[in-house]
Amino acid sequence: MPSPNDDRIEELLAEYRDAREQAVETRRRINEVQATATAPRQVVKVTVGAQGQLAALEFPTAAYRNLPPKELSKVITATFERARTQALSKASEVTLGRLLGGVSTADLLQGRVDPSSLLPEELELPDAVRAYVEHELGGTKEGADHE
Repeated sequence: MPSPNDDRIEELLAEYRDAREQAVETRRRINEVQATATAPRQVVKVTVGAQGQLAALEFPTAAYRNLPPKELSKVITATFERARTQALSKASEVTLGRLLGGVSTADLLQGRVDPSSLLPEELELPDAVRAYVEHELGGTKEGADHE
């Protein structure tokens, strides 16, 4: 005979699965983020990924040839920083309001946190609860003692 809590348990499990799917989808969307910045006079064009990694460095024109090495280095660095800031901003927009368990956006963006580790695919449940959920059986005192 079904318990009055059956519907609530199913609802909670569905919410958990949805939260886990959202976390995995958020990570996928973050991995797709890129931003590109171009220096004045198209000296250099830099593309950066969500974690601040350099994805591409291009010289769209020959303008870089007219710059002394130190100045070219400064232009590349400044353009990289603009692209990195844009990429981190875009990635933050993806995660806004979606972080779980107090995880910071920076940790998620830097790849220090795997969202699937926050919400494992299988829940750790006591044997009695797992049996109840899987077989629609009511938990018994004896089954609860086996945790």
